[in-house]
Amino acid sequence: MLKTIKYIYILAIISLFYSSNLLAQKQELATKEIIFRMLKSIHDTERFKYNLKITERGKKGMNHYESAVKLNRHPRKIYLYIKGIELLWVTGWNNNKAYVKPNAFPYFNLSLDPLGSLMRQDQHHNLNDMGFDYFGSIVAYMAKKVGNNFDEYFKLESKEYYNNRPCYKIIINNKDFAYETYTVGQNESLTSIARKLHISEYMILEVNPKLNDYFDILKVGQKLKVPNAYAKDVTLYIDQLYFLPIGVKVSDDRGLFEQYDYFFLQVNPKIEDAEFTKTFKGYKF
Repeated sequence: MLKTIKYIYILAIISLFYSSNLLAQKQELATKEIIFRMLKSIHDTERFKYNLKITERGKKGMNHYESAVKLNRHPRKIYLYIKGIELLWVTGWNNNKAYVKPNAFPYFNLSLDPLGSLMRQDQHHNLNDMGFDYFGSIVAYMAKKVGNNFDEYFKLESKEYYNNRPCYKIIINNKDFAYETYTVGQNESLTSIARKLHISEYMILEVNPKLNDYFDILKVGQKLKVPNAYAKDVTLYIDQLYFLPIGVKVSDDRGLFEQYDYFFLQVNPKIEDAEFTKTFKGYKF
């Protein structure tokens, strides 16, 4: 009898062990599946409409922006409305400059370089980063970098409503986040370095006080302090229907660095070609 009880107890322990491991594997696969479905959705979706709320850490505290966005990925076309300001950018049109109607002096339409100082100012990203592609590439790089240790860095924390949508909440914890020294090479700029290392160029600016802005000329051999990852922590709220990140919170060792919230998201809506022209009815260019 005692042998039988002992045998049953051992079987129960073994069963519990395997059940726990299977649950852990299922959790890992579920998290991976959500992330890779998100990346696939970003790749496959051609058009978007959404309202975007931006919070970014700037030189004088947190900056806040809101805009209504229409975006076509191939060819790339963007229309933005920002509190009376309108912006239109279309690949190959207007010498690849953004066509902007300001809501203040000088009160006439401007053609601006989307990568220039007037468009960048104290903002973390440029117009080419608009949409989901850029941040999708950052997440894809993070996943590739951690490789077989994916489950140590990516965690499916919960399912919850965010921005009025049912979402998967995934935490990416770069537990090894730190700063390193980078030596500038030939013909490198702040932007090219950030793209090569898959990190934020604005964060490089923050931790190198001698740099004034994105356009500082760097010298070969110059030493820069750079983060070894895009962020210390990233929280993703991935829409359960569209598998797109409708909420992104990015933190570093100082706290919240940037946050992007998408509302009223429309995926592959019908957008007429005329909606990416300055003469479209309803626009005030």
